This record gives sequence, C-alpha cells and structure tokens, in this order.
Amino acid sequence: MALFRDGKLPGVQAFATIGLSRTPLWQPTTDSHFHLELLTCEYANRTEGYGHFPDVLEYVAGQLVASGEAILRGDVVPLPAPLPGGTMTALCAALPVYFDADFSSVTVENGSAVAVVWLIPITASETAFIRNEGWDAFEDALSRQDPDLLDSNRPELDL
Repeated sequence: MALFRDGKLPGVQAFATIGLSRTPLWQPTTDSHFHLELLTCEYANRTEGYGHFPDVLEYVAGQLVASGEAILRGDVVPLPAPLPGGTMTALCAALPVYFDADFSSVTVENGSAVAVVWLIPITASETAFIRNEGWDAFEDALSRQDPDLLDSNRPELDL
C-alpha cells in the first residue's frame, strides 16, 4: 500500500495498491485478463491515523485476488460495512479523472499494461441506479451534478 500527499490535488491524500498488478485478473464480459492497481482518494484533514481507505483497499484487493476477477469502469464492489458516516456502502470502479490522462495506465518493467482503477464511494441508491440504468447513466448524473468525489460524506446524487 502506498500513501500519496501534496500532489496534483492540494489537500488530498491518495492510497494505492502496490503489487496487485502482478496477479492477472480475468474479466468475464471481455474474456480478457487485466493487470490492475487500485486507487482511493480523500481530503487529508485527519489529525491522526490514515483513515479507513487503507483497510478498504486491502479488502477489495483481497477479494479480487481470491475471485481471480478484475473490476473495470462501472463495476460496483459492495462493502462489508458502510464507510464511517454510514451512507457509502459500495465502491464504483472509475477512471482516475481528477488526474492527468496518462495516469489511467502505466507500463511496468515486464511490459504489462497496468490499469489504475479509482474506487469511488457510492450509496446504496447509487448502486441500485448503476445496476438498473447502467454506468453511462450514472456518469451522466455525475457530470450534471458535479459532486465532490473526494468527500466520502458527500450528499447522495439526485437520481
């Protein structure tokens, strides 16, 4: 696990897996294998500790390795318990759009292309909306409402 602060996004801390990409993960809908690293971001306003995201990343990475399946843009990962604050109950896989375009993938020393998957906390109704209406409709709602995706206690989207 890596922690990044004082980067492109002022006042934000990001956590990323390191080494998940060594395990090729299969994506059933595309019948392809992918190499992934996971990313989460939040405001760095804690007075002590690192918050809940290191544990969240460890949980999700463990689930992916155990299942052998990749998550890609628009996939939803249910959490075993809501994030502190109680409204965010799942994570949605997305492109890391708050970062430079080149940040969404990297080629590692063995030549493998590794996708960087940003895990965005979402609510139960947002999860249901994605499942019923699809990722594209949710992405449209994100564009229209422009929520602060770095705030894990953000208000729920109006869907």
